[in-house]
Amino acid sequence: MKTIQMTIDERLLRLVDKTSRAQKTTRSAFIRQALEAELRRQRVRADEARHSDGYARQPVVPGEFDVWLGEQDWGSS
Repeated sequence: MKTIQMTIDERLLRLVDKTSRAQKTTRSAFIRQALEAELRRQRVRADEARHSDGYARQPVVPGEFDVWLGEQDWGSS
C-alpha cells in the first residue's frame, strides 16, 4: 500500500467518517472501496458504450442468432 494525501471538504469528510463508523471500517478502507466501486462503474460504462457503438456500426442481422433458439433452457419442465 502507498500512503497519499488528499484534500476533502469538511462536509464530505463528516459523511465519510459517519458511514465508515456505521460499517465498522476505517476511513481509508471506506475510501478505497468507494474508489474501486467507481472505477468498476466507469469500466462497465465504457464497455457498454463500446458494445453499443459496435452494434450501431454492425447491427444484428435478422435470423443471425436463430440457431441458438433451440439451445435455450429456461428451466421449465
